[in-house]
Amino acid sequence: MFPENTGHRPAERAVTIHQPTPLAPYPTAPVVPVQPGGLPSVTSIVLPDGRVITGYAIDHTQPAPVTAKSLVSRTAVNIALGGIGFAAVCGGLVLLTTFIAALAALVQQLIILAAVIFGGWIAVQVLSAGGERGTTTVNIRKAVFKRNHFHG
Repeated sequence: MFPENTGHRPAERAVTIHQPTPLAPYPTAPVVPVQPGGLPSVTSIVLPDGRVITGYAIDHTQPAPVTAKSLVSRTAVNIALGGIGFAAVCGGLVLLTTFIAALAALVQQLIILAAVIFGGWIAVQVLSAGGERGTTTVNIRKAVFKRNHFHG
């Protein structure tokens, strides 16, 4: 342990002895009563050399079975299905907008047709009465005409 060439000899070394300091006793925890069904069974095993080891039997937990992972993630499948659904809805939306545009055009044509018919009826009423405007019908009773002049 001490090399000879350093000149140290074991007798010349100072030896310090450390005594352990005793610890204060730790207070014991109160004993909690346990139901008899909750304790595992005690098992003893005899080793080949004759020693006996006694202890609690521990049930080994079985790992969860490994499930095979699919090649495609669920998220990718959901996104693909959403895209297919969206494409299907887009065709319906195109048809819906076409239907709405055709309906709007039909309503517009009906309004124009009603305006033309109503306007034509008004024009007929106005123009048919226009030929009688110059004449006046007068009921004459006991009237006297003198020299083409009316005296009523």
